[in-house]
Amino acid sequence: MESLTTTNGSDNAKAILDHAKTLKLHTGNLVNRCRLKKNCPSSPSEELQDCIRATLNDWLSTTQLPSEGGISDTVDCSIPEAREAIKPEERDELKVSVKLFLCESNQSSIPEALEMVCQTLAVSQLDSVIIAPCGLPEGEVQTLAHLQPVWEELEALVRSQKIAAIGTSDLDKDLLEQLYKWAQVKPSSNQVNLASCCVMPPDLTAFAKDFDIQLLTHSDPKELMSAATFQQAIQESTKELDVADWRLEWVLRYSIIVKSRGIIKAKGYLVNARKASP
Repeated sequence: MESLTTTNGSDNAKAILDHAKTLKLHTGNLVNRCRLKKNCPSSPSEELQDCIRATLNDWLSTTQLPSEGGISDTVDCSIPEAREAIKPEERDELKVSVKLFLCESNQSSIPEALEMVCQTLAVSQLDSVIIAPCGLPEGEVQTLAHLQPVWEELEALVRSQKIAAIGTSDLDKDLLEQLYKWAQVKPSSNQVNLASCCVMPPDLTAFAKDFDIQLLTHSDPKELMSAATFQQAIQESTKELDVADWRLEWVLRYSIIVKSRGIIKAKGYLVNARKASP
C-alpha cells in the first residue's frame, strides 16, 4: 500500500506517533467498508491487518498537530465519520457481542478494553463477552490457574452490570468443567475452532447440554496478530517511523446484531498498543 508520509498531514501524524506511548485504534464499521470493496479479506488475521493499514492511512492524511497544550502521550487513531454509535431508541433491538483477544498476560487491561468499546458504541452494557486469553509458551498447557485471574475480572464486570453474559474460547470438556465448578459467574458459551476440530467432541457436547452452555464455532487463529505483523502494518503506512518498540496489548472485535433478523448491522475492531519503555 502506498505510503502517505509525503503529505503535511502525514508529517504531523509521524510527529504525534514518535511522541506517543499508547496507540488506540478503531477501524470503524467494516460492514460498510466491505460493501464498497470488491474483495474482502479471507481470514480474521488478514482482515485485521488490512483494517489497521486502511485506518492508519486515512488518519495519517488528515491529522493536524494540536494548536495548544502539546502532544498527548496517547494517540486516538480513528476516523470520526467511520464510527457508528448506537442510538438509545435502537438499543433494545440490538445485541452487542464482543470477543477480546489478550496479546499479553495482563488481565488488568480487560476493564479498559471493555470500557473503550462501551464508549465507542455509546452503550452502558455489553450483551456478551467472549475472552481469548493470550497464548502460552510452546509446550505449556492451559490450566484453570491461567484462566482464574482473567475470569475474576470478567465476573466483576458482570456484577457491575457492564456485561450481561461471559463466555470462553477453545476449552475442552475437562477445562470447561473445572472453570464451571470454580466460577461464581458461570460461562454461558464456549467457542470451538472447527478448523482443528471438524466435529464437536461428544463429551463437550454432552457437558454443555447438561449445564446450558451454548457451543459456538469460530475460525480465529490461536494468535490473531503477532507483534511482527502489527509492526509491519504500521510500517507499511509510515515508512519513516521506527516501530520496533511498539507492542500489541489487546485486540477487541465487536458485532452489533439486529435481534429480530439475525443480521450483522455493524462490526469492527479496537486495538490497543504501547511503546516499550527504553
